[in-house]
Amino acid sequence: MKVITRVIALAISFCAFGCASHAPNDAAPERLTTTRGNVHIETIRQGTGPVIVLLPSLGRGAGDFDEVAAYLARDGFTVMRPQPRGIGASGGPLTGIDMHDFAADVASVLDHQKTGPVVVVGHAWGSQPARMLAVDRPDLVRGLVMAAASAGKLPPGSNEKPYGRLRDAIDGSGNLALPEKQRLTYLQQAFFAPGHDPRPWLSGWYPATHEAEAHARNMTQVDAYFAGGTVPILDLQGQYDAVVVPNVFKPMLGDRVTVEVIPNAGHPMAPEQPRAMSQAIARFAHNIYGR
Repeated sequence: MKVITRVIALAISFCAFGCASHAPNDAAPERLTTTRGNVHIETIRQGTGPVIVLLPSLGRGAGDFDEVAAYLARDGFTVMRPQPRGIGASGGPLTGIDMHDFAADVASVLDHQKTGPVVVVGHAWGSQPARMLAVDRPDLVRGLVMAAASAGKLPPGSNEKPYGRLRDAIDGSGNLALPEKQRLTYLQQAFFAPGHDPRPWLSGWYPATHEAEAHARNMTQVDAYFAGGTVPILDLQGQYDAVVVPNVFKPMLGDRVTVEVIPNAGHPMAPEQPRAMSQAIARFAHNIYGR
């Protein structure tokens, strides 16, 4: 009997340390597909708890958030990453569409998953469909995180120009026809903080999606989505972001906006400081969800 008791105790002890990796928040992400007419949106979902949606940058996919999503799942959230059209298993028309269409793609996923209102994080270009979603479907958004987000316009009287001399570097970073060495130089100049390795962004570019998203931005009036409805906003900035003009949202939208700066991060943010980015998002989301 003593032997049996000892075996059971050892098994319990082993599970206390070894079985934790099989908890729901550490489980492999699942991939779900939502269909709306001729549009199919693949979503990577992981974790349990209140929902956080992550929307990626111009011409890039959900893989940019792999580490951030894992941290958020471990912090007690369900993380959903809809892939934009043309990336992964997501597909649909890539011409003749605007920001409302990209927002509707995200809405279809949330409707299908019956999430109710959630926190939506938009990185760079992803901040635009995030805000459009908050305008078009206010029932689905309770808070927005604008991560390294170009606001789309500047406060009255400002003459600061985004991009400026970085235009060639920005455009060249995702130009797969250029030599790798040149692209690395461009990536460092335009996006990454000093001393950070830009190689994570050598891959992960989707030219057809990039073109469709840029077209959608040009086809949609900034004022249609700029304010992001009426929900609270976290303006999450990288200390060394050379692309985005900082501190635009709060002067124009007031107390709805909280500003936080991630030290030693540039524009990509997620591959540079994944833990700091996830912690900032989690703090905001815990406050929004009242946890």
